[in-house]
Amino acid sequence: MSKPIVTAIASFGMSGVVYHGPSLKVLPQQFKIHKILERTKNISAERYPEATIVRSYEEILNDPEVELVIVNTPDYLHFDMARQAIEAGKHIILEKPFTKTSDNARELIALSKKKGVIMTVYQNRRLDNGFLTVKKILAEKLLGRLVEYEAHYDRYRNFIQEGSWKEDGDERTGVLFNLGSHIVDQALVLFGAPKAVTAHLNILRTGGRTTDNFDIRLHYGHFNAILRTSYLVRELGQQYILHGTEGSFTKMGSDPQEEMLKIHRHPNEPKWGEEPQSDWGLLNTSINGLHFQGKIETIPGNYTDFYVNLYKAIREGKELLVKPEEALTTIRILEACLESNRLKKTVEFLAE
Repeated sequence: MSKPIVTAIASFGMSGVVYHGPSLKVLPQQFKIHKILERTKNISAERYPEATIVRSYEEILNDPEVELVIVNTPDYLHFDMARQAIEAGKHIILEKPFTKTSDNARELIALSKKKGVIMTVYQNRRLDNGFLTVKKILAEKLLGRLVEYEAHYDRYRNFIQEGSWKEDGDERTGVLFNLGSHIVDQALVLFGAPKAVTAHLNILRTGGRTTDNFDIRLHYGHFNAILRTSYLVRELGQQYILHGTEGSFTKMGSDPQEEMLKIHRHPNEPKWGEEPQSDWGLLNTSINGLHFQGKIETIPGNYTDFYVNLYKAIREGKELLVKPEEALTTIRILEACLESNRLKKTVEFLAE
């Protein structure tokens, strides 16, 4: 095996603590956590004593040992920080939603190709258990011809978190670019780019200043993908609802990985990501002329697979799980949602 990829984490907030750090930690043959940027604190020292805490981004950029930089800072910092790292010859992971504008995304893609570095976007929800199960059901055509797809990514957060960059800013700061980037990306993986987009964006929380609710329709000609998110859903319903000419599939519950990671469990544990049978989805369909109705065991997810793939892409030239061009398309669809909501009409989505 080749030597581990020397890695720096550009922020140690929620994503560094919950997502990136644990995945890197359980892959010591593939990744070496070399530096972690904490401007004032030393939170990472206990969990990652092997890493050096630095106080400035320049200490990462100027370190010739660093091969990979994880840019997991607030969205408005992504473009400049990624550009600097690429100019320094580093491979890059950017947190979703990549960049705030499609023009910025195109610029980074062109620059990464010019510099010969690999760039990807952390779309870990491609590795959620429910999505993996839906993907398999569709691949095996268990519902016949799909006529409707609906996905929810709901939360209950009825307060305004003062001081958070996610609660202030422009129209690209709210839940559309945050959680919306996940379920739009999932739809792109399943169905490709839509022909048109209809979006209704709302601010529902008392005192809210950024979008906290949306209803999106991605139009594919023969069916629509319906994507919904709200911060005011206290009683969660179905996460996925699929209807086809032969049957339906519905699934409640959310992937348990995030909650497991929050209590410091490790993603290399036995039975990682498995969920209780009560959360399994319900399939009601006809298969080869036979009626089937019952629970379908959920395929466990593992966010660490993102890093396994990235290692193979960097060291072995394998295909990336999340290509930057795909993340660009996600940004373009989110921009089309802004346009649709502003014009109060369906807008055409053109391929590049």
